[in-house]
Amino acid sequence: MDAVIAAKNLNKMFGNLTAVADVSFSVAAGECFGLLGPNGAGKTTTIRMLYGFSPLTSGTLELFGKSIAENLCDIKFRIGICQQDNSLDPDLTVLENLMVFSRYFDLPRQTAADRALKLLAFFGLEHRAAAKTSELSGGMQRRLVVARSLINQPDLLILDEPTTGLDPQSRQQVWTRLEELKRSGLTILLTTHYMDEAARLCDRLVIMDHGKVLVEGKPADLVRRHVGREVLEITRPDQSVRDFLAQRGHEFEDLGHRLLVYDQSCNGLFADLAEQFRDADCLLRMGTLEDVFLRLTGRALRE
Repeated sequence: MDAVIAAKNLNKMFGNLTAVADVSFSVAAGECFGLLGPNGAGKTTTIRMLYGFSPLTSGTLELFGKSIAENLCDIKFRIGICQQDNSLDPDLTVLENLMVFSRYFDLPRQTAADRALKLLAFFGLEHRAAAKTSELSGGMQRRLVVARSLINQPDLLILDEPTTGLDPQSRQQVWTRLEELKRSGLTILLTTHYMDEAARLCDRLVIMDHGKVLVEGKPADLVRRHVGREVLEITRPDQSVRDFLAQRGHEFEDLGHRLLVYDQSCNGLFADLAEQFRDADCLLRMGTLEDVFLRLTGRALRE
């Protein structure tokens, strides 16, 4: 069976600026695939090419086994898109926002109404159906945007930073609903700045930077490969601690005020440091996807 998304050597130029350079990946049916990267890495540009908003400079892109260049209209009917920005109509009610949006897909009115009510119930918004969107909290508005992207019962759901700015409770609610959609077999493409979100939802992912793919794989595999099972954090280290680690041959990242030691197992090292450097402030924790992200893309701010 053809992949839901097959992107090969995608390139996107804006004048002399290369926004996306030779990006390739595929997404299987029923998979949640993540695009991660710092601001300006090329994630949103890639997303916009996927749903036909921005044409490719070069490369090939197929969705559902069809070229997007030749089958854009058919493809659009099979995808749902949740963009970064809140594009809800403030003059319409919650239910009306879904009903009006359904017209883009030529849905019969009764079919649209049935789907809209089911989606509002699914996202816990049925009690606010008659409210104006301006009366909703940020979390409710975001859940409504995701609900709207599902009105056409898409085969592919594209989520561009769906939980940015939400409080922890609202994020958890959105995650729970997305996990239910995954279990139903929906294919999802996700971009996010929350590494815990990517680790929880994504079956596979790529990390991009400067328009290129740096790594691809399952979240847990990437953690093991690039960080290790455990990370040892040493706060306010002096030179003697640095010398000790260097003599033992341990790989570490020196942030000045803090050292990060990456290893498959730091238990023995943790005990040795506690014995020889009693004033050392050490924390032993599990490696995370955020560790991988920062090791590969750096810690400098992107603005």
